[in-house]
Formats: sequence, C-alpha cells, structure tokens
Amino acid sequence: MNTARSLTTTLISEADYLTSEQQATERHEYVRGQAYLIARASKRHNRIAMNCVVQMTLATRNTACNVYASEVKVHSEKYHCYYYPDVVVGCEPDEASDYILEQPCLIVEVSSDSTLRKDYLEKLLVYQTMPSLQAYLIVAQDKIQVDMLVRSADGLWELQQFNDLAAELNLPCPLMSLQVATIYEGLELLAD
Repeated sequence: MNTARSLTTTLISEADYLTSEQQATERHEYVRGQAYLIARASKRHNRIAMNCVVQMTLATRNTACNVYASEVKVHSEKYHCYYYPDVVVGCEPDEASDYILEQPCLIVEVSSDSTLRKDYLEKLLVYQTMPSLQAYLIVAQDKIQVDMLVRSADGLWELQQFNDLAAELNLPCPLMSLQVATIYEGLELLAD
C-alpha cells in the first residue's frame, strides 16, 4: 500500500525504472511496477538524518561497513521495490550497482505525518524480509520518538521505543551506542 501519488497509471519494468532514475532530476521510489515521486526533505528532517550519518560514519571507521544518506536505493527482490532510505548502512560486499544496496544491515527512516503510514506499514513489511537487515529505526521528526526494530537471534523482530533524550540505543550494525539526544542535536522538540 502506497499513499504517495503514482507518476503513471501504466506499469513500468524495473529495468526501465532504473534507467530513467539515472537521468531523473527528482528521485522516485519504485513499488511493483509504479514509480512514486519522493517529497523533498525539510531542514529538520535533513538535520536528523545527518546527525545519524555523522555518528554512524565515526562508528564504521576502519571497518567493512559503509554509511549512505538518501541517494542510495535499497532493493527488495521479493517485493520488487526500490526505496531511498534516509540513512542506510551496509557491511557486506555489495557490488550490484553504485546506486543500489542489496544487503543493508541498518536502515533509518525519518518520519513525518505524511510518511508515517508508509514507514510503519509498507516499508516495515518489505525491510523485514531482507535477510541482511539487523535493525530498522523510525525517527519522528516533530517529537522525541525513536522506534527501533531489531532482529533477534531467532529471527523475530523486537520493538524498542525511546522517548527520552537521555536514552541510548544499542545498534547491532554498526555495533555502536547512539544517544537519542545526539539524533535530535540542534533541534528544538517537545517530549510527548
């Protein structure tokens, strides 16, 4: 289910989508034959994503992991989808394309009222089927709330919610601690 407006009413192939996306001036996500225009991010949205990128980049120094922000797509072969996460980390060799990550270990989506449903329903369903994914963070941009879904050793997903700036997330990939206050650094927000 996608709440964004599709650009076309006819289905396009993945190959045609990838070719046109390389030349496009705006980004589009692809879900089962339809391309959806991605809304532009606000300063607040961008600040949260960049705060995560900085901390994760520091944590992945001298490791096999790489951190990407908003311009690298993740691909779900099972659901025939391509999404542009706000932040994505990959630690496995992933040579599919310079623009696509097939084996992410961590995905971060910065959520707003307009993307909330998609981030919690559609993307969550798709992301959880990616065998390499160990954690998915959904970060609210207008209040202090970070939902972290982590894959347990038995393959089940556990939800942890953080609403306190002093709280600390223990990420499995990259292996690091991330304080909620650091995620929201530089922003004025009200606790819920």
